[in-house]
Formats: sequence, C-alpha cells, structure tokens
Amino acid sequence: MPSNAEIIKNALDDFKRVQDYMITAKEENATKTYVKLKKDYLSLKALLNILGVNLTDIDEIKE
Repeated sequence: MPSNAEIIKNALDDFKRVQDYMITAKEENATKTYVKLKKDYLSLKALLNILGVNLTDIDEIKE
C-alpha cells in the first residue's frame, strides 16, 4: 500500500500535468477537451485539499 507521501506526490504530478493540458486546450480553443480536463482538475484539487496540500502557489488555473 502506498504511503501518504507517495499518494501526494502522484496526485501533485497529475495535478500539474492536467493544468498544463488545460492551459494548452484553452489556448487552442479546444473547449470540449478543456471541460473534460476540468473534471480531472477538480477531482485532483479536492483530493489534494483533503490531504492537506496548500495549492495557493501551484494552482495556475484559479477556477
């Protein structure tokens, strides 16, 4: 079973990756892709909040 640190690291990596894809999708006006990515973004954001991670400095989307 993964430790909390591993779970947090994996979630942070996924959060950053989703944010990068969201930024690209928005720049390209890929609205359907953006909406799908936003669902993952919100889930990861909720998970990280539950785990006590402060997202203030790393959340580039701010939605």
